[in-house]
Amino acid sequence: MRFFADLHIHSKYSRACSRDCDLENLAWWARRKGLHLVGTGDFTHPRWFEHLQDTLEPAEPGLFRIRPDLDRDILRRLPASCSSPVRFQLSVEISTIYKAGELTRKVHHLVYMPDFAAAEEFNRRLGRIGNLGSDGRPILGLDSRDLLEIALESGDGAYLVPAHVWTPWFAVLGSKSGFDSVDECYRDLAPHVFALETGLSSDPAMNWTVSGLDRFQLVSNSDAHSPPMLGREATVFDTELDYYAVRRAMETGDGLAGTVEFFPDEGKYHLDGHRKCGVRWTPEQTREHGGRCGACGRPVTVGVSNRVAQLADRPAGYRPATATPFRSLVPLPEIMGELLGVGPKSKRVLGEIAELTGLYGPELAILDEVPVDELSARSTLLGEAIARLRRGEVIRDGGYDGEYGVIRLFEPGELRRDRERLTPALFDAEPTAAPTRARTATGPDGARAAATEVTAHRGRELPPPPPPDTGSPPAAPTGTARAAEPGEGPLGGLDPDQRRAAGAPAGPLLIVAGPGTGKTRTLTRRIAHLCARGVPPERVLAITFTRRAA
Repeated sequence: MRFFADLHIHSKYSRACSRDCDLENLAWWARRKGLHLVGTGDFTHPRWFEHLQDTLEPAEPGLFRIRPDLDRDILRRLPASCSSPVRFQLSVEISTIYKAGELTRKVHHLVYMPDFAAAEEFNRRLGRIGNLGSDGRPILGLDSRDLLEIALESGDGAYLVPAHVWTPWFAVLGSKSGFDSVDECYRDLAPHVFALETGLSSDPAMNWTVSGLDRFQLVSNSDAHSPPMLGREATVFDTELDYYAVRRAMETGDGLAGTVEFFPDEGKYHLDGHRKCGVRWTPEQTREHGGRCGACGRPVTVGVSNRVAQLADRPAGYRPATATPFRSLVPLPEIMGELLGVGPKSKRVLGEIAELTGLYGPELAILDEVPVDELSARSTLLGEAIARLRRGEVIRDGGYDGEYGVIRLFEPGELRRDRERLTPALFDAEPTAAPTRARTATGPDGARAAATEVTAHRGRELPPPPPPDTGSPPAAPTGTARAAEPGEGPLGGLDPDQRRAAGAPAGPLLIVAGPGTGKTRTLTRRIAHLCARGVPPERVLAITFTRRAA
């Protein structure tokens, strides 16, 4: 089977077992993104380890699933289009800081274990070396080679993958604190390292210019510090969903179907520079200035593109015979943020994505699989954005010295000129009507809402019901319906704001408003509208309150 895996997440910016970073939330986001296999992260943290043991149960060999009682609640909060199973693999990111060759080395590693017994043994041995109870990744004064030895001895099938290998400050090949080769870092145990994580600031094509990396499989993961960041990058496998099958694919390349990548320019260490002084340079500019900031005179941080060029022994564009395919994508929230002119984490963006995933499936499928024509039917500009993304037609603004780059699909003038082509349901500005009028709003979970005063539209959408046998063609899906004009169909006679509420896309809808505002009228017209679109009446549940009934 072919599936997406993201095996790098850690709680650098959240307390272990916090409300935002429990395993159920992680599973919810994984399904929403379209991931089938996710690393647990942080299994060395005592509280998180307990949480994993309490929440997970064995599934396929070496993999785990959420307990069924918890999983049912997760599914209730997702559209049916995002209900594919998700599995977990025990993982942790470890930071080692130590002296080697008169230099201080700082290297991050991903460690994977096949079962809780192996993870417990690994934790026991590391607990004698450093503090495992601090939040975020463990930081140990331990040689990278010795960490690898402990991992291999903790359980049959355990393995280690060097993390984001080119990052300047914390990576095996980093310009500031790494080595010039993987062998130099892991020495006699280097043959046990068979895969490298390319990181957000490089892609496989950059790594192919270094012949010393040919023996390693190249994998990609999100390096997510919180669940919403899952799926920024991912590895595609064509194997059984099985810990040992995944390990074999990462070791031999057989079953490794490719990777999903950031555009490396978006990574926060792609170019050289000095963030405090606002200096951002290409490798050529760095050489012209002798590697020193033109503003303060201090050495600039040498980024990934420069560091790769230093170690490269092949020209750009070289492709090894054993290379696996990759494709570069922009996360869907960033695309929606660009189209809407707001931040990618805004409630408005989250609400629009909730509708899109309900209609078309997980985010990765929307980016890479859903036909552009279907997306264009929803929004001409959205379809154009995805078409440009798939063709690789992007505008790049490279990241440097810890500052993320920006990938855009449109010039600002294009968006201003073309927004009138967008469907109102997707890109309307928030109305500012009086409280007694219907208006759109956004619920706390980010789902788009429409209501007579305030509407919370959230929860799981039902799969489309079969149309009634009337002999006429089936109606179009609710989510793509245009607004009815006054006097037209079940929504005729409603004012524009009431029509927006009554014609909201399928899903649970809450209408809250004061007396005399048309709540009942809006609700009954919505029921008629749903039935006219082919929803059987027995699939509609309506509950209405009055002050007396309460």
